[in-house]
Amino acid sequence: MVSGKGASAGAMQLVLPAGVPLLHPESQVFEGMLAGWRNQMLARNLAASTIDSSLRHVRAFRAHADVFPWSWTCAMSDEWFADLRGVHHVANSTVRSYQVAVRGFCRFITDPAYGWAEECERRFGTHPIQVINEVNAAAHVADNEAIPRKRAFTRDELQALFDYADDQVEARRSAGRKGWLPAFRDATLLKTAYAYGLRRNETRMLDAVDFGRNPSAPEFGGYGVLYVRYGKAQRGSPPKRRSVLTVWPWIVPVLQQWFGDIRPYLAGEGPAAWPSERAERITPPSVDNTLREARAAIGLDPILDFHSLRRSYVTHLIEDGWDTRFVQEQVGHEHASTTSLYTCVSSDYRTRTLRRTLDTLIAEVLDEPTGTATAAVPADRSGGI
Repeated sequence: MVSGKGASAGAMQLVLPAGVPLLHPESQVFEGMLAGWRNQMLARNLAASTIDSSLRHVRAFRAHADVFPWSWTCAMSDEWFADLRGVHHVANSTVRSYQVAVRGFCRFITDPAYGWAEECERRFGTHPIQVINEVNAAAHVADNEAIPRKRAFTRDELQALFDYADDQVEARRSAGRKGWLPAFRDATLLKTAYAYGLRRNETRMLDAVDFGRNPSAPEFGGYGVLYVRYGKAQRGSPPKRRSVLTVWPWIVPVLQQWFGDIRPYLAGEGPAAWPSERAERITPPSVDNTLREARAAIGLDPILDFHSLRRSYVTHLIEDGWDTRFVQEQVGHEHASTTSLYTCVSSDYRTRTLRRTLDTLIAEVLDEPTGTATAAVPADRSGGI
């Protein structure tokens, strides 16, 4: 038995009471394992959301197997994942996330440093084993496992989305309804998420002070740069920060009107960029519902989600001729290959690229200046949607 002195976070002797008979030993030992694993994950600086989902996955497997971890077998895990794939049709990435959780839990309870295997042997005459191994673990062989139908908004779809959001503000205000303030907030939130290529939580967690001046673009005033403080974190790390430069002039008057004229009526003294009437800031389900309701009302493809706004930002910048490295830094991707996965370049862009290449070749053959053979369509940098 590992000594309690200097024991690692999550060790058995730090979780189960010493010398106290257990009324329900099987369920109490299992809960002790989960509590110990939770402590270990906290010690590893994992996010609370990651910890909670991992615990849920392990509980789901235990419920499916209908036995406790010291009786788990590889066959039980195979049966569970076959059920998830064949009956519930879960995505490949979901299967792998479940396997990562179960594998991590088994690694924890079989590690001699934590004492759980020895405790199970003493109490139940058996011990846990690793049930996810190289033979039955789902391989991560593709760079992108997103649903193939996932895509960016077209510019017409974006315009329709924003027009609908603006119409809701006018309709509610004309009717004298108080709901025009949240409607104005929602319309500005959607436009901001697209204009800066933001993820849902990055958008939701913005504060009014996160906008600032860009000395290289004084024409944007106090909205030349956006400081994202709650970017997507790597495992065990705090949220990643980045700055996003304003590239489209049309978003500036939108933000000026919201923060200067409208938000004070809804926010009071709160710091949140998107305050709620009942809380300091809007909740994740509210963000999703805003887009879902607008999408349904104007008949857009249900596959278009909030993250599609970020896909659209990358796609439209690339279409308009912006440097790929600039786009990569704007959206906070560590690798250019990640940015390429977000790029859903339209047929128009590919047609323009092909036309420019053919014009160059024809001009070389005819010994004419490039571009005289056929006028290529210029890239649109106006910022229009």
